[in-house]
Amino acid sequence: NHLVGVLFTEAEVVLYDGSPTGERLWDICAEQGVTIFGTSAAFITAAMKAGIEPSRARDLRIRAVGSTGSPLPAEGFEWLAERLGPKTWVFSMSGGTDVCTAFIGGVPTLPVHLGELQAPALGARVEAWDEEGKPVPLGDVGELVLTAPLPSMPLHFWGDADGSRLHDAYFDIYPGVWRHGDWVSFTPSGGAVIHGRSDATINRGGVRMGTSELYRALLTLDDIEDALVVDLPDPSGDRMLLFVVLCPEAVLDDDLRRRIALRVRERCSPRHVPDDVIAVADVPRTLSGKLLEVPVKRILMGEPASAAVNLGVLANPAALEPFVALGAIRAFGAPTLPRGVRIAP
Repeated sequence: NHLVGVLFTEAEVVLYDGSPTGERLWDICAEQGVTIFGTSAAFITAAMKAGIEPSRARDLRIRAVGSTGSPLPAEGFEWLAERLGPKTWVFSMSGGTDVCTAFIGGVPTLPVHLGELQAPALGARVEAWDEEGKPVPLGDVGELVLTAPLPSMPLHFWGDADGSRLHDAYFDIYPGVWRHGDWVSFTPSGGAVIHGRSDATINRGGVRMGTSELYRALLTLDDIEDALVVDLPDPSGDRMLLFVVLCPEAVLDDDLRRRIALRVRERCSPRHVPDDVIAVADVPRTLSGKLLEVPVKRILMGEPASAAVNLGVLANPAALEPFVALGAIRAFGAPTLPRGVRIAP
């Protein structure tokens, strides 16, 4: 909807079909005179860790950067402002493919607060609800719900004759109210913070925690390129498994495990420290850059990959293979892989 909408303003849309390497997209922005750059939080974080300098030897005309796919950490806001200039408008958006739009996003006339989405989108009545279907106090975390219809909200899914798929996807918790599956809190400034998927929430001793805080802490470590965490049920208590994609020269040894635990404890809390850390070659993401936390959890619990996720929406389907292998191992009674084992497609 955003891409179609800008055509009505007679603006030009630049699309790139290829591998979005750290330098190439900035080159295209310079070559095409791009003024509004839409990208993902994962790309911005990767550019930060790779030490890329977008403005070096490039004539960039970027006035605004929009980020989506996953929460953009405060460090990402700061990095963009430092590299592109303090007057560059940096905004993060949250929405859904099935509604073809954003629920919360950027507003050019409002101030930008680090780590926050600026305001609900026009026409989107967004609230944070508790388990009983009541709005939570300002600043508390709750389920992201839409309490009124949107113009682009679907009435049916293709091939869903009885409406069960649509109901189970969005209306199974609060009757008649769209529950999107994100964990959100609203701030005194009128903005919002997305804390990750509510159905991927980590439960440690009865305390629910979002995953975005954990990812922000992990990606400050130079050895870690990407990460995915899941909370798996276990007879002895839920186990948090952390899967990490290591930088080329890094090794998952006891020293790195110790530094991971220390960084998570310092930046988050002792409850956030994972039970196991496993190295993988890649973590699965959708074409829009979203991590597949819930499908990976279902696969690790023994569900076939074809039932857990629509493979057509994946940017890197091969990344699922090690998780399928680990799910098979768990199905035969092993709770996880031996320490230090690296699994890869």
